Amino acid sequence: MARKLSHDEISENRSTLETLDKINRLPVYVVADNIRSSYNVGSLFRTSDGAQIEKLYLCGYTPAPPKKEILKTALGATDSVPWEKVDNAVDIVKKLKSEGVKICSLELTDSSIPHYTVKPDIFPLCLVIGNEISGVNSELVELSDFTMEIPQYGIKQSLNVSVAYGISIFDLRRIYDISRQ
Repeated sequence: MARKLSHDEISENRSTLETLDKINRLPVYVVADNIRSSYNVGSLFRTSDGAQIEKLYLCGYTPAPPKKEILKTALGATDSVPWEKVDNAVDIVKKLKSEGVKICSLELTDSSIPHYTVKPDIFPLCLVIGNEISGVNSELVELSDFTMEIPQYGIKQSLNVSVAYGISIFDLRRIYDISRQ
């Protein structure tokens, strides 16, 4: 029978702020473009810490720390996730692309692939996520090497941006980890 681990037992196997430079980060840069909700941004930070992404870019009017709503939801992850506030998402995507990073938008398109079918040769990767209402803007979709979607089976056609990000980033983490075994 399973036994729930104590907080101390869980902490024994976790990185600390002092040891973060020694961990193997997931080679994924995340561009969060025009996210409206500070709570969603806090959730992006917390999930990014859990997956140990390379860097989070907060673009456009996406709120940035130290907003109290972000800090409340992030639970300290604003200190453990490398991040940068950038005015224009297109500029950072073009820069990453010029450095050989593949670009993927998490968006429904006429050629998007299910998130679980991504191949391990896509790393390093930039994952672009967009606005809660309008999604990823068309110019960023056009700059993408491919688009990825999370299949929907109900009457709604999308998930909350932070939930969709959580599903996709941990699937990318799984794919990356398996490829390194």
